Amino acid sequence: MTIADQLTGSHRRPGGLLQDKVAVITGAGAGIGQVCAAVFVNEGAKVLAADLSGGQEETAAALGPSVSPFRVDVRREEDIEAMFARAAEVFGRVDILVHVAGIPGNRRGPEITAEEYDDLTSVHLRGTVLCNKHAVRAMLPTGGGAIVNFSSAASLNVDERISMVYSAAKAGVNSITKAIAVQYGPQGIRANAVAPGFTLSKKNFAAPPEIMRELSGKAALGRAGQPEEQAHVAAFLASDLASFVTGVVVPVDGGWSAKLA
Repeated sequence: MTIADQLTGSHRRPGGLLQDKVAVITGAGAGIGQVCAAVFVNEGAKVLAADLSGGQEETAAALGPSVSPFRVDVRREEDIEAMFARAAEVFGRVDILVHVAGIPGNRRGPEITAEEYDDLTSVHLRGTVLCNKHAVRAMLPTGGGAIVNFSSAASLNVDERISMVYSAAKAGVNSITKAIAVQYGPQGIRANAVAPGFTLSKKNFAAPPEIMRELSGKAALGRAGQPEEQAHVAAFLASDLASFVTGVVVPVDGGWSAKLA
C-alpha cells in the first residue's frame, strides 16, 4: 500500500469544515501530523506540511497541489520564522497552526539525565513557544486564527512507562496553550490543545506486542486510538464551529485520563 492509499483511507466524506483556510502543520511527515494534513485537505484547507524527517515531501506528493512541503527544525527559531513566511508566500496568509512535532519520551534509564531533559524540552517546550509565537505574528495582520497544539494524556497525570520529563514538557504545552488563548483572545486568536492517549501511529508500532496490549487496554474503551481520531478533533478545534472554544485541553484518549489516579 502506498502512502497515498494510506492517507486516502483516513478520509471521511468531505465536509468543507476548513474550506479555503490555510494551515501550517508541523510533524506532517509521519503519524498524527501526516494524517492531520490529509484530514485538513479533505476538509478544504491548503496546508504547509512541515517536518524535519523528509517525510513532508511524501505527504505533499500524496495529497496533491493543496499541500506544499517545508523542512523545519522546531528547535531553531530561524527555521520557524521561515516556515510561516513560506506559507504566506505560497498561500497568501496563515489561518491555522497545528503543532504536532515532537519526539518520543521513552525512559532512558532509572534516573533522569540532563541529556533527556535537554532533548525533550528543546522540542516540546521551546518548539511550542516558538511555533506559537510566530503563528501569532502571522495571524494578527489578518484578524486572528486558530492554534491547535498537541499535548498528551501524560500531561494530565502520571504513568509509570512515561518519562517524567516528557510528562512535564507536555504539561508545559498545556500551559503555553492557555497563556496564548488568554493573551491573544481579544485579537481574534484561539488556542487549544489535543491530548492524545495511546495511538496507533507509526512510532508506537515499534513497541513489543505485550506493551502494545497493555497500553491499548488502558483506555476506558479498551482499545488504542487511531491517528484520524486525533486529526478530526484537531480539525474541529481549528474550524469556525469551535469559534467560542479556546484555552482548553481536550483528552482524545478513549477515557484513559478518566482512569488515572
